[in-house]
Amino acid sequence: MMGVKEVADLYRLLENAEVKIWIDGGWATDALLGKETREHSDLDIAVEQKDAAKLRTLLEERGYKEVSRDDTSEWNFVLHDGEGQVDVHVFIADEKGEVVGGIPYPTESLKGQGTITGHTVHCISAEHMVKFMAEWVHKHPEKYMPDIAALCEKFAIPYPEEYEKLQRR
Repeated sequence: MMGVKEVADLYRLLENAEVKIWIDGGWATDALLGKETREHSDLDIAVEQKDAAKLRTLLEERGYKEVSRDDTSEWNFVLHDGEGQVDVHVFIADEKGEVVGGIPYPTESLKGQGTITGHTVHCISAEHMVKFMAEWVHKHPEKYMPDIAALCEKFAIPYPEEYEKLQRR
């Protein structure tokens, strides 16, 4: 499991090393809501390609090792330290900050801010977290329905059609 202390420690480690990351996935939802809503088995992060090697080195120095998976690539890899797992999603940004390659994050999605243990963190925006989760809600409604509802309520985001369909069942 990836507990809040480990997430906060990793974020600060990378921040102090001038490696900018954006929290994604369940921890992004929690950061946006300003509280931990459920346990998380991993930490999803986005990072620019220019910082990916430094990030990998810093995590390897903390005992993280790459886990080989079918979807492992230059743009998507997983590091595990025996207890916690970090899913790394790499993108390329141009000089204007526009995403131009790698994992195709919408540039606007990288403008979210939240808090973890009172510390301000960069994360995926609430609107985009709702969009991303809506794509998976039919497969994992128990996981994503509460997150979508909490984000839509807090940020006055319209509920996605996929959510509404499941609500009518």
